[in-house]
Amino acid sequence: MALPDLDALIAEVDRTCPSVDWIDRLTTAAEIAARLQTLGDDLITEFVEHARFAGRSWAEIGAALGVTRQAAQQRFRAPFTQYERDRFSDELQRAMTAIKQQAVQRRHNYIGTEHVLLGLLAEPNTATELLESLGADPAQVRTALDDRLPLGASQAAERIAWTPYARKVLALAEETATARGVPAIGCDHVLIGILRLGRGLAADILAAVGVTATSVKPRSNPQP
Repeated sequence: MALPDLDALIAEVDRTCPSVDWIDRLTTAAEIAARLQTLGDDLITEFVEHARFAGRSWAEIGAALGVTRQAAQQRFRAPFTQYERDRFSDELQRAMTAIKQQAVQRRHNYIGTEHVLLGLLAEPNTATELLESLGADPAQVRTALDDRLPLGASQAAERIAWTPYARKVLALAEETATARGVPAIGCDHVLIGILRLGRGLAADILAAVGVTATSVKPRSNPQP
């Protein structure tokens, strides 16, 4: 695989920025550099997750990355801490169990956005209510996901790695709950996290039934 060199990146700036103003071109260059940085971070996170899944220690991971064990553990923490889990509503606690079950049942060694969405749709909750309010049938979404998820070859494990996209969905869900001024993160917030991310199989399936981030009306913080 050929990685983009400086000339290729400069050409991309030329292609995407029609302006001849150097500040406009600098802005475009900064945006491209930020996307590359994010992609690089996602790449490393993906392999850290798999290294942990394979039983490698934080000390080994830190050494591979040239940082201390503590630095590696702090940067690549689990997709949610105990404090964050305490913020999960009762329905989301149940959904988290269903999310893992979806991966185990399909013999997958990762949890992606598709497993997250399937877990949200395992029982009626605020996520299914939100879908229905947007004109989508949760059963139809489940069927579409099932059709796209082949059976894997992995054995069930206690710890299954979360993909970077799935981790990001939880972070966006927490942001949504905080922005709305509610104490607990609900299933609807996780669904909105999938829509806000806009990438991954779950977002593709939802878009196919006409549900995107623009479908959800923003809500402001409640007035004191």
